Amino acid sequence: MSGLDVAVTGLGLVTPGGVGVEAGWSAVLAGRSTAAHDPVLAGHEVTISCRVPDFDADALLGARRAVRLDRFARLALVAAREAVAEEDTGTWDAARVGVVIGTSAGGGGTFERQHGVLLAEGPTAVSPLVLPMHLPNMVAGQLAMEFGFRGPNLVVSTACASGATAIGVACDLLAARRCDVVLAGGVDALLNPLTMAGFARMGALSRREDPATASRPFDVDRDGFVAGEGAAVLVLRRAEDARADGRRVRARVVGYGASADAHHITNPDPEGRGVVAATEAALADAGASPGDVGHVNAHGTSTQLNDLVEGRVLARLLPARPLVTSTKGVTGHLLGAAGAAEAVFTVLAVERGVVPPTANLETLDPRLEIEVATAAVPREVDLALSNSFGFGGQNAVLAIAKA
Repeated sequence: MSGLDVAVTGLGLVTPGGVGVEAGWSAVLAGRSTAAHDPVLAGHEVTISCRVPDFDADALLGARRAVRLDRFARLALVAAREAVAEEDTGTWDAARVGVVIGTSAGGGGTFERQHGVLLAEGPTAVSPLVLPMHLPNMVAGQLAMEFGFRGPNLVVSTACASGATAIGVACDLLAARRCDVVLAGGVDALLNPLTMAGFARMGALSRREDPATASRPFDVDRDGFVAGEGAAVLVLRRAEDARADGRRVRARVVGYGASADAHHITNPDPEGRGVVAATEAALADAGASPGDVGHVNAHGTSTQLNDLVEGRVLARLLPARPLVTSTKGVTGHLLGAAGAAEAVFTVLAVERGVVPPTANLETLDPRLEIEVATAAVPREVDLALSNSFGFGGQNAVLAIAKA
């Protein structure tokens, strides 16, 4: 019997595949990379990124609103509006609606630009909005102000696991009955020169010349990730309440596991002990066994160590060999948004009975004994896992089941 049963009743998505859930899902199913040379990164060691195309913040949010927001808040607001578009929010008790958003760094673009202003023009030229635009907590505050939701309001940061952690925290709030509805998700917009230079200096980014083939999770020739940007927001409520209200349930979050590797600032524990612990906790929450898992949306960053450790854990822990996908082959690594966006893709895979492909997988790393989808595969999936792991060894695993 599951100890967690949270209904997903709304989805919102902004990714390098496009603005909106259907645009992002179509891009992932097509299995074509969205990476391109980025003019913002001209002259850098690595010039490839995955940006959201055709994102007109003035048109989507209004020019007066957009100019006061960092890009990360703009992306999150657009995703949140889509997530609640089919909801009757006027019937909700606003004091019982929470917002939990994950982000790795908040408004890094604003902070970098205003630091440039400080150096070039002096302190009196710095914008008075630099802190409201930059501070990570402001994205949750902006969503609360947008919809008038007055329940628990917070931002969590577990690096690249942030979006998944936010969903897990939201589920905990619902299980504890501190909220009746929670908007949960993740966002990052860190394709600014300083952040990207930092990733490049760490040796984390792919240095392939062809952007379209740079992100290649689980491939024997992978050489690093491609950074992206995006936002994803899910509307969550207790499944019993959703059924009682006659709401459309897209899928259910039935398990959440979190752990720390306590090993290294960037490298995963080579034995994958933290990943195992988080996965086992998510399965225990769901009242499920490893053999029940039919699909895994892997963290699958396209880095040597991460893919090796994760793939070995999947083979050891899930011997029934569920069909594995890393959607980062298409979207790139959305950093703090990745876990939430991939949770959305996992919901859609379960809801629609199709597992998306892993782009650019030509030759599976021979050290890995896993089954990885290289084309969209029609498959009924009753239970899926969505994996997210962050710098510092912070792990989050979500178990997502059919409605």
